[in-house]
Amino acid sequence: MNMGKIKKIGVLTSGGDAPGMNAAIRGVTRTAIFNGIEVVGIQHGYQGLIDANFIPLEASSVSDIIQRGGTILKTARCEAFRTPEGQAKAYNNLKEAQIDGVVVIGGDGSFTGARIFNEKYDLPFVGIPGTIDNDIYGTDYTIGYDTALNTVVNAVDKIRDTASAHNRMFFVEVMGAEAGFIALYSGIATGAEAILIPEVKEDRRDLIKMIKNGNLRKKSSNLIIVAEGEEGGAFAIAEKMKNEFSGYDIRVSVLGHLQRGGSPTAIDRVNASRLGHAAVEALLDDQKSVMVGLSNDEIVLVPFRRAVKQNKKVNLLHLDLAKILSV
Repeated sequence: MNMGKIKKIGVLTSGGDAPGMNAAIRGVTRTAIFNGIEVVGIQHGYQGLIDANFIPLEASSVSDIIQRGGTILKTARCEAFRTPEGQAKAYNNLKEAQIDGVVVIGGDGSFTGARIFNEKYDLPFVGIPGTIDNDIYGTDYTIGYDTALNTVVNAVDKIRDTASAHNRMFFVEVMGAEAGFIALYSGIATGAEAILIPEVKEDRRDLIKMIKNGNLRKKSSNLIIVAEGEEGGAFAIAEKMKNEFSGYDIRVSVLGHLQRGGSPTAIDRVNASRLGHAAVEALLDDQKSVMVGLSNDEIVLVPFRRAVKQNKKVNLLHLDLAKILSV
């Protein structure tokens, strides 16, 4: 049981929602209760800190949520928390509610806010990486990535069926404006003919050549995975390709927020539960301004400053693999 200075903690979700956030909330709540700590749910992210939108969480409060997508605490982006006035209000609300530490489930922006707050106020924040983009430095895994990847693969498999039936060329746009993890791994998993990611500027002539080589081998369909924002997105790239491939019926499919939804996979449920537990343990160990992550399947602590400032890189050898397998 808890005998230290942490008597009550808050938990919030911030930024874009990701499948598995509810499993993390459950992990935080039940680990805290096991250790004799009260738990408060902070609704609507950092806005909830400023508005003192707090609700008590019991073990029963997080029953039957591990399989649900989204987040029971809701999430929002909050410009007010970026200001000294907003941070001061949040701190006063936390102290008045006698909250001794906060677990933040979110991404880069969420961790930046927590880091700045911890530089000013002596109230520990610990982060859990929650973003479908899997782009946070210091952890192999972020909550929601595995589910989003499987959602994309299931959708692309269905698109492949209709592409083959109608001799169509599909440009499928997936999330990841600044990181190509979803595009790269879904492209390999679905046998895409080409994958366009922000980390590598693909020469359009190479793309055309690759597709034409496939046509010579009588491929009945062509499927190109495009990370959003790459050269203006899938619509812009498809428009440039129309003249080169007049024999194909060229179509574009933007998967959009479909990728954020759905029941989390087993991997997301298990890892979110592990990270929720680890975040509470970190607070009990007097940690602050750190993210709990997974590296080689082991729990690691990464300072917010490193997690936010350093870029996580995709393995470009996997892009080479995709090109070899698309011959």
